[in-house]
Amino acid sequence: MLSPELQTQIETAAAILRKGGVVAVPTETVYGLAADASNLEAVKKIFSIKGRPADHPLIVHIADEAHLSHWAREVPKAAKLLARQFWPGPLTLILPRNPQVSNVITGGQDTVGLRVPDHPVALALLRALGPVGALAAPSANRYGRISPTTAGHVREELGDSVEMILDGGSCQVGLESTIVSCLAGKVTVLRPGGIPLTALEDVLQQKIAVMDGTDAKIRVSGSMLSHYAPLTPLEVLPRDDFWQRACDLQAQGLRVATLEWSAPDANLPQNTVNLTLARIVRTTMPANPVAYGQLLYATLRQLDHAQFDRMIAEAPPHTVEWLAVTDRLRRASYQT
Repeated sequence: MLSPELQTQIETAAAILRKGGVVAVPTETVYGLAADASNLEAVKKIFSIKGRPADHPLIVHIADEAHLSHWAREVPKAAKLLARQFWPGPLTLILPRNPQVSNVITGGQDTVGLRVPDHPVALALLRALGPVGALAAPSANRYGRISPTTAGHVREELGDSVEMILDGGSCQVGLESTIVSCLAGKVTVLRPGGIPLTALEDVLQQKIAVMDGTDAKIRVSGSMLSHYAPLTPLEVLPRDDFWQRACDLQAQGLRVATLEWSAPDANLPQNTVNLTLARIVRTTMPANPVAYGQLLYATLRQLDHAQFDRMIAEAPPHTVEWLAVTDRLRRASYQT
């Protein structure tokens, strides 16, 4: 049940959107930079505010599975099964677009990404926009940078360029949605995210391929080699190399921040017993992939603010449960 004050803010946000404005909206994944999907001039503002390339498609957020046919010309059985199981939730379906869906939203492709967010504020805002109201909404941050998981993150990064920020608290999932392509009779994960691969496979009773978005024929959100990146250079290293690298950087006079998920001292090499760790600040992350994902972006932002010279993250386990976290760390650490 939303408070009267929050309901009033939602009505104000809906009025801004109807007039072609842009609003930051909380979802269960990350905060989105939202515009009325039917207003192409408003949608173009998203690209301008973020500095986002015009060929990078947006995800359209809808209020209900029943609205799928308004956007997609074909909804395969697999897509229907996944939608019924995981919507509202952190799942984006890539489907053939209807002819009226603009190239501005799809990045010039013949496909459209759709999802129903699992957040009371986002859903209330969608319903306030009318029977088939929809929001084009990528993450509310500068293109390629760390996604925001609080209203404060949006405010510090985008400032007055957003007409309103709806504060829905911290995002529950903390990582972007799982993007699943349902095209030409095939089901493929194009971006791992809030829905685990095993959960998708259980529903469809089949194995599902996971494709690196950089190699996919379909462009989707978050598929660039460098994405979700802090300003501080980040390295991701296996446990065996992790602390030696930290010590080498410290020896060069650099201030280093570490993100570790294993037992606190399990990866300290024997030759560091007498090492002064004055220039190394250790952050212990959860050993659970869901909890790790919830904290990842906020932690990277916090360490960025502390102005370290380098961040080093301990590489996650090579298991399907860690796919989303591994993907985000890999892109956040990519160096051109």
